[in-house]
Amino acid sequence: MDEKTQKKVEAAVLEILRGSEMASLTEYKVRSAAADRLGIDLSLPDRKLFVRRLVEDYLESLADEEEKKQQGGSGEEGEKKEHRQEGEEEEQKEEKEEEKEEEDEEEGEEEEEEEEEEKKGGVGKELDDNGDLILCRLSSNRRVTLSDFKGMTLVSIREYYLKDGKEMPSSKGISMTVEQWEAFHNSVPAIEDAIKNLGGSD
Repeated sequence: MDEKTQKKVEAAVLEILRGSEMASLTEYKVRSAAADRLGIDLSLPDRKLFVRRLVEDYLESLADEEEKKQQGGSGEEGEKKEHRQEGEEEEQKEEKEEEKEEEDEEEGEEEEEEEEEEKKGGVGKELDDNGDLILCRLSSNRRVTLSDFKGMTLVSIREYYLKDGKEMPSSKGISMTVEQWEAFHNSVPAIEDAIKNLGGSD
């Protein structure tokens, strides 16, 4: 994600966290709510990690604030606060465990969906000689790949050539950021209509 998108996501996530009850809130719910509010896909691996860090940082800040409050007490009152803090920390620990369980379930469902797609002839996890994920082979030397470049996720449509027994990407092609890919993807119906109209005019 670019810095502008990260700031938007961070603002949305913090607003959701501050306006919700932590007892019933999970990372998955926060991510889904932020995605709906911003209208962007936050299920991509790098975006999921970004949201997870925001949630964890927020929970840690709450714990730190509570700890500072506890330090102001003394004697019996201080002991009561300490017990209360321990109880809250235990609740936060349980919440994190529940979140992890939900994440594991969600990841399991995603893996099952991917396996189902593979059975139906979908995209398998195939890596090229550069370690990039091959999403689609357009021809013997042209393919669509997913890669990470300087922390940025890129979708590339590129022509490859053989060098020393390895397939290397050439300068013939294009690499798009996730935002650019989404813009292209949303334009596909219009492109298909234009192709049909052009074919019908022959």
